[in-house]
Amino acid sequence: MATIITGLALLAIILALFSLFSMKAPKGSLAMSGLANAAVVTFLVEAVHKYISGGLFGISFLEEVGAVAGNMGGVAAAALVAINMGTNPVFALAAGVAVGGYGILPGFLVGYFVGLIAPYVEKSLPKGLDLIAGVLALAPVARFAAMVVDPGVTVVLTYIGTTITAATQQSPLVMGFLLGGIMKMICTSPLSSMALTAMLGLTGLPMGIAAIACFGGSFTNGMIFARLHLGDRGNIIAVMLEPLTQAHIITKHPVPIYTSNMLGGGLAGMGAAFLGIINNAPGTASPIPGMLAPFAFNDPLKVVLALVIAALGGTLAGLLGSLVFRKWDQNRNPSSASAMPTDPANS
Repeated sequence: MATIITGLALLAIILALFSLFSMKAPKGSLAMSGLANAAVVTFLVEAVHKYISGGLFGISFLEEVGAVAGNMGGVAAAALVAINMGTNPVFALAAGVAVGGYGILPGFLVGYFVGLIAPYVEKSLPKGLDLIAGVLALAPVARFAAMVVDPGVTVVLTYIGTTITAATQQSPLVMGFLLGGIMKMICTSPLSSMALTAMLGLTGLPMGIAAIACFGGSFTNGMIFARLHLGDRGNIIAVMLEPLTQAHIITKHPVPIYTSNMLGGGLAGMGAAFLGIINNAPGTASPIPGMLAPFAFNDPLKVVLALVIAALGGTLAGLLGSLVFRKWDQNRNPSSASAMPTDPANS
């Protein structure tokens, strides 16, 4: 129990810092978006091509593509974070290639630092020499920054990831529910579950739980949107594929959506924990990557069963959530009952 409490407490601290950075740091949300994109172009490509296309289907070229992509997390993060923050793409890539060999979090920190200073560097250099001089100046600065931050962040995040893994191994079903529910709530929030799991370097069962939970929670979101009439059919499809596209609706109805997601993600996570689904591709905690990545590391039939359980659990959570919160809304505002469109499921 102590390990579970410690793991969840550390995760809560990381989430708090994550939220503060996204909301309060200059261009913090843009930087986080770049980090999530870096996880997609590296870890997702690695999971699908190295382990599925290559390892499972024996296509050596695609296996090589995946292996190369998986080793470029720091490069991709530094470049995409800086570009997202509005940095000249040439400067951003100069910083990115300079941090080759470092992980995704040092790359993220370097990219953020470059994103802040690059505009001033560009303005201070004489016209005609700004591009060459800027590249030559930023590349060693970026490499030095990565060297400085790497030891500390690696130790801290490795400890947190190890603690969460230990808690999951000791109490897989309990952590399956708690970790799965929390990750699906993060997946639906303006924060990025892909960025968080990439930063923590989660692998194995915890990452398997996070991936399956994000998939299962998509059905929760679909049911909630459909039954509470939050948008049209296009909004329903979009929220199931990528919740962040519907942030304008989610932020207006946070209580039913996040509460239902906690249950849906938790049920999906319990299914993944029960079946022992592992995922060694950190940063794939999102509906579509979460559906694909586990096939690279588990028996395909077991993954299909986990996805079916997740879909059923997510649908059940969405159904229960819609019933509870429709009644709750009617009790708060009786006039809304007559104004609410008829639900075909109850007609």
